[in-house]
Amino acid sequence: MGDSPASYIYMVQHLIEKCLIFHMTKEECMEALSKHANIKPVISVTVWNELEKENREFFEAYTQSHNKDRDTEAEASTMIRKLLLDQDHTKYSKNE
Repeated sequence: MGDSPASYIYMVQHLIEKCLIFHMTKEECMEALSKHANIKPVISVTVWNELEKENREFFEAYTQSHNKDRDTEAEASTMIRKLLLDQDHTKYSKNE
């Protein structure tokens, strides 16, 4: 490979930071790095866990923010489905 283990780990860390910018979960990040950068999930998760240990406050806030985003996404989905169902209802009742 030619690169030192330290520079490889630094590269994995850099890629994980990119995943964080895109608000990926640990699992999504592991999958993306495995698929697109050919990095074994065990390496990704190890580096992620080390980053978590070193930056505990950041990751706590990141996780909370991520969960809120997911809640908002779920709420939005529910509202859209409800709206579409209401529209379908209205459409059918007008045709009767």
